Amino acid sequence: MSHGEAYAVVKGRVPREEEKVLLYQNARNALTAMLEGETESVLVMSSIVAVLHQSMPHYFWSGFYRVIENSLLVGPYQGTPACLRIRHGKGVCGTAWAEKRTVVVADVHAFPGHIACDARSASEIVVPWRNRKGEVIAVLDIDSDQKEAFDAIDEQWLEHLAASFPLL
Repeated sequence: MSHGEAYAVVKGRVPREEEKVLLYQNARNALTAMLEGETESVLVMSSIVAVLHQSMPHYFWSGFYRVIENSLLVGPYQGTPACLRIRHGKGVCGTAWAEKRTVVVADVHAFPGHIACDARSASEIVVPWRNRKGEVIAVLDIDSDQKEAFDAIDEQWLEHLAASFPLL
């Protein structure tokens, strides 16, 4: 099954396991070719968000929150307007940053302290993104308008991408 066939099969719903794997493989291959030798962090983040957002039919909002001083600041991202700043330990993004781990939330409305930037968001995954020294300098935040849209496959592939494309 090609990327186009996989996307056509899953458009409008959360992809099945084999479809997700193919979509993530295609996204990784596109990013590898696109980002070869690139070191400018904003270009890397913009490319990652664009490729993932366009490739994954279960993504409603996707973007980076960058660690700047004591807050996470939004951008680059794709989707509806977003919360501009998130404090350390607050919401799903702030929790992933504080705990330095991926956080998967099946139902954001059941997550204590969830920050609702868009009421249509139903589930979320947030992956810490590190620099070459291993420091968390951003988080990749992805929302779906469907509950339980993210699973171990999303977590594994997004963590693989984070390890493959560290930021400066």
